[in-house]
Amino acid sequence: MKNIKIVLNLNIEGIHYWKDCDIEEVMFLQYPHRHIFHIEVQKQVSHADRDIEIIKLKREIKNWLGSEPVNFGGKSCEMIAEEILKEFDACYVKVLEDNENGAIVEL
Repeated sequence: MKNIKIVLNLNIEGIHYWKDCDIEEVMFLQYPHRHIFHIEVQKQVSHADRDIEIIKLKREIKNWLGSEPVNFGGKSCEMIAEEILKEFDACYVKVLEDNENGAIVEL
């Protein structure tokens, strides 16, 4: 049986912070700061004839995240990825801050 996945990428402006940061070199992370969050989502499909319309799914994710800048509050990249994974029944989600650092959550 083939392993077929759809892949989508989106960028969204967001603000978050790490309230409990106790690392002296990066204490600024305790305060709200802006990033462009680069998000990659992979979702398993059952066949190769567009089981799920990729553009439609991308729009659904953007709508679910909300209007920009998205206020992620105290959520980390790991938390954001985990929420997207669960909400959209994905198998892989990568969330990067400014396309540099972040997290991957996968089944």
